[in-house]
Amino acid sequence: MEPLSVLNILGAIDLAIMLIFYAMEPKSRNYTLLFGLTCIGSSAYGFLSGTWPFGVIEAVWTILALRKYIALGNKKGAVSTG
Repeated sequence: MEPLSVLNILGAIDLAIMLIFYAMEPKSRNYTLLFGLTCIGSSAYGFLSGTWPFGVIEAVWTILALRKYIALGNKKGAVSTG
């Protein structure tokens, strides 16, 4: 595979954006959702580039990020009874 193939360039861009969203997570739960969505892209990159372990790990990160996004929404919408 060429170092500057379209797939590698898209993978590098996705990972850079993913890192930005990960760093921004404390500011808003929306960044957690965006991080999870970019994990889907990096998972696809892993499978398409032939590095399936990377694709599997990124798929797991996707699930974890989306679960965190949902949990943060449930926390925010919860009504305190005490």
